[in-house]
Amino acid sequence: MKLTINKFLYKAFGLNISSDIRLPELSAVLLDKEQFDLEIKVSDLSQYSSVLDKTPLMLLTQGEEFYFKVPGASIFCVKNGNQILVSPFKGCDFDELRLYILGTCMGAILFQRKILPLHGSALSINGKVYAFIGDSGAGKSTLATSLARKGYKLLTDDVIAVNLTPENQPIVTPSYPQQKLWEESLHKFGMSNTSFNPIYKREKKFTVPIKSMFCEQELQLAGVFELVKSEDDSVSIKEIHNLERLHTLLRHTYRNFLLDDFGLMEWHLQICSKFVSKIKMFQISRPDKGFSVDEITEGIFKIVEKEG
Repeated sequence: MKLTINKFLYKAFGLNISSDIRLPELSAVLLDKEQFDLEIKVSDLSQYSSVLDKTPLMLLTQGEEFYFKVPGASIFCVKNGNQILVSPFKGCDFDELRLYILGTCMGAILFQRKILPLHGSALSINGKVYAFIGDSGAGKSTLATSLARKGYKLLTDDVIAVNLTPENQPIVTPSYPQQKLWEESLHKFGMSNTSFNPIYKREKKFTVPIKSMFCEQELQLAGVFELVKSEDDSVSIKEIHNLERLHTLLRHTYRNFLLDDFGLMEWHLQICSKFVSKIKMFQISRPDKGFSVDEITEGIFKIVEKEG
């Protein structure tokens, strides 16, 4: 990959971003090049290569600086909540580079800025946000697509950025207008995979632009639904109570393996404890096989209506 250095200006997760690297997933904005919250820069980090080779998982945390290495792609540094340094290896794939910038790097930026990143999708329903969290393959994006096609706006897919107001009300900030959908889900919705680009090294998963279905407004988080697979033949929904709510949020915090290295375990417990008292949480158990999204959607609407 030949990297041409330019300055691209974007908006994502409530941050104005200046980037040396083109990130077509993000929403472009017009702003002064000095008025940004996050800078993505191409830099030479080769001096850290041998050091990272000797660390577990090729990760290294030094104060407010977090380094990691992806062989064949790049060395990355996330620092001070306002910089992502990218040191690409010769011949690296541009798609892989963007995958880590918008994934692990952005997750680390949110941690450094004391913003809670949850792994899931979030949509606006009746003027408030409902988050759908779960493991990879649980059906979060498929459910989000079903709701968006019914007219409900998507704030984020994959990473949900949660802030607290002074009154400890959780607020979700929009990310960028794109989803990631498996080929099977595309077919179920009558969409052709030839219209979309496959995600790097995932030939069965595709990036789907959703500009017309995207909400650009911060909204209050009203509830959280955890999606899990089961061997049962039907969908079931139960409320999550007490300490299990905190365990659920920890389990589905995006890149939660960074919490200990960043010294954020206590912060994570505090922020989660503050906002779980303001919302209700539910677990949706769905059949491992089949397409049960309509049944799940019906159950969600019953709860949303009941909770007002």
